[in-house]
Amino acid sequence: MDLNVKTLEGKDAGKVSLSDAIFGLEPREDIIARVVRWQLAKKQQGTHKAKGRAEVSRTGAKMYKQKGTGRARHHSARAPQFRGGGKAHGPVVRSHAHDLPKKVRALGLRHALSAKLKAEEIIVIDDLVAKEAKTKALAGVFASLGLTNALIIGGAEIENNFKLAAQNIPNVDVLPVQGINVYDILRRGKLVLSKAAVEALEERFK
Repeated sequence: MDLNVKTLEGKDAGKVSLSDAIFGLEPREDIIARVVRWQLAKKQQGTHKAKGRAEVSRTGAKMYKQKGTGRARHHSARAPQFRGGGKAHGPVVRSHAHDLPKKVRALGLRHALSAKLKAEEIIVIDDLVAKEAKTKALAGVFASLGLTNALIIGGAEIENNFKLAAQNIPNVDVLPVQGINVYDILRRGKLVLSKAAVEALEERFK
């Protein structure tokens, strides 16, 4: 499929051919959802923690004598049923990450790219270069292109002025092509690819 290429100023810069094997699939929500779940689980810190009965700072002495009080036969005040006692089956520090085959991850990325193209939310820019590192100037350029909520994918390296100018613009993320991922593609409205990014993606999935 051919797609028009634009410059940052909004002028036409020819066409680029997109591979149907990457951008022309029929999007499958189940595969995309699996990859997003895997990404978010891997990202989760898992530092939640509650103290169990062995960890609370409280006396371990028997609360009162075993017999003759007419009350239940309790031992330690650290037991979960008492105020100030330990938490029963509370959260512990752990990793939430789980495995997902590499082939499924790669397929999820292709389905996410295909979903963006099907929704007509992909823009190809010939080169991501800013003359100066000025956020206001670049924000005006993005506004003229209709980019209020976008993920911008450059080549192997992002030009320094462009990266500095874009990093303070709200709802706009800039990543090198090796950082492209399903979650970031879906959480932003438009997907902006440089010509270098398109070439790198086609080389990656060849």
